[in-house]
Amino acid sequence: MATIKGGEFLIKEIKSEDIFISEEFSEEQKMMKDAVIEFIDREVWPHKERFEKKDYALTEEVMRKAGEMGFLGVSIPEVYGGIGMGFVSTMLVTDYISSATGSLGTAFGAHTGIGTMPIFLYGTEEQKQKYLPLLTSGEKFGAYCLTEPGAGSDANSGKTTAELTADGKHYKINGQKMWISNAGFAEIFIVFGRIEKDKNITAFILDFDKNNPNGVTLGEEENKLGITSSSTRQVFFNDTLVPVENMLAGRGEGFKIALNSLNVGRIKLGAACLDASRRIITESVNYGNERIQFKTAISNFGAIQKKYAEMSAKTFALDAGCYRSAKDIQNMIDELLAEGKSHQEAELTAFSEYAIECAIIKVFGSEVSQFVSDEGIQIFGGMGFSKDTPMESAWRDARITRIYEGTNEINRLLTVGMLLKKAMKGEIDLITPATEVGNSLMGIPSFDTPDFSELLSEEKAMITKLKNAFLMIAGKAVQTYGMNLDNHQQLILAAAEIMIEIYMAESALLKAEKIAKLTSEKEGEIQIAMAKLNLYNAVEKTTSFGKEAVLYFSEGDEQRMMLMGLKRFTKYVNNPNPIALRKIIASKVIAENKYCF
Repeated sequence: MATIKGGEFLIKEIKSEDIFISEEFSEEQKMMKDAVIEFIDREVWPHKERFEKKDYALTEEVMRKAGEMGFLGVSIPEVYGGIGMGFVSTMLVTDYISSATGSLGTAFGAHTGIGTMPIFLYGTEEQKQKYLPLLTSGEKFGAYCLTEPGAGSDANSGKTTAELTADGKHYKINGQKMWISNAGFAEIFIVFGRIEKDKNITAFILDFDKNNPNGVTLGEEENKLGITSSSTRQVFFNDTLVPVENMLAGRGEGFKIALNSLNVGRIKLGAACLDASRRIITESVNYGNERIQFKTAISNFGAIQKKYAEMSAKTFALDAGCYRSAKDIQNMIDELLAEGKSHQEAELTAFSEYAIECAIIKVFGSEVSQFVSDEGIQIFGGMGFSKDTPMESAWRDARITRIYEGTNEINRLLTVGMLLKKAMKGEIDLITPATEVGNSLMGIPSFDTPDFSELLSEEKAMITKLKNAFLMIAGKAVQTYGMNLDNHQQLILAAAEIMIEIYMAESALLKAEKIAKLTSEKEGEIQIAMAKLNLYNAVEKTTSFGKEAVLYFSEGDEQRMMLMGLKRFTKYVNNPNPIALRKIIASKVIAENKYCF
């Protein structure tokens, strides 16, 4: 597989053989997948009602069992008590363990992500030897104390202080944290505070013992819209002493830890939305096949079939994007390890390199889960609004995913911001292709009929044209506003929408093509239909958001020229038939009575 840099998908043609798909799981990974599904079907799905009634003890109990099964340390090296299976396997476990309830998904994600990874990525050898075996086994759980009443998205503005004691042996922590996942049962806290008037915050590892609270007070459990059995509390620190050797990384390094830990959390959150969406589709199809109205199953109605098709196509794209990006990260980690880098260096470098893709997966995954659960309620009708069916809780649990690990608005802004930063550093050449696209607008377009005889050749050509549309818009935005682009957030959001659609539509297309090549075009027929439907939707969104951007930053002849360019970049030679595609997809899931891809 050819390795590309983070963000380079926008300027390079990606081939299907260069991406990894979930159909290529190793035998070991398939066994792990089966083990997680069996675990969820045994320990979680039968107890859905208890999870909806604030049974925090049940969440803790299931987390302990997950630790016993090895699920909490999948990618952590064996020397620290983990299994050492790599990042793709980590995504796999996150995918399937989060499927039945957001309460467990949140507890698992907070513990294995921001509760464990800061120590693995930034801890000293002594810190890793001391804490990681406790965290990977489930003997103790982790929590991440960053957010404060006045410091949410602006994480570095926290007011919690860390003062060195007179004897120089401890830091004294004072302050308040809020929305802390796992706070009710965690015993290892990653706490962020500011030393004196430092520009950046500093991170510490705090051992918390309820029998000897050391100035730590927990607030009551938050009364939340969803994830009701996920422990979420405020944490107050009053002269809490932390040994100096428990500083994580170095003084003022906390902001960097917070940002890089979020990269891991973001992509894993996208995976956490995946099997939850598959299960919702299956439940919706089961219901639609059984629910009789007007003397026929409601799954026979076109309005319901449209929902099944769109739900399935978006979930298929999420699957494709999750495992494509996970393997890119894993490949870079493996390459760096082969060069002699430590696990810490390799993973930090890889997650930083693909921070754009991590943010894309987070945004797309969270919005797919909300869309799928909302459509699930609609298919169930009045029953979907009832707590007696799984749709209502799925919808409530999905809502938080658009907020934590950075709101989707913040993540959209980050995708474009990080891309431009890489370009300014010379890490990725956006200027040359953007200039070429700009020059092409002045030329006469070719009227030759292209050869689209190969499988998905027109669709791949459309992906290239969508990339040109993005480069046209991004290039003009930078040219017009330069360093002041940050002050034009709605323009950045429009560009981000196009970027996200390109990555996810391309991922679905490459996955479908690879499946067809591994099997046959006939066997990959439904996957091809889902890829085409995702692309159709991506073209429609690019047309809409591209026009919005062009109308904002141009006028007169230049505006007319750019709108013509946008039209050229979003025009098919052979228009797809979205209704026919939806019928093909829906007929398959209805016949199988489940999401079957």
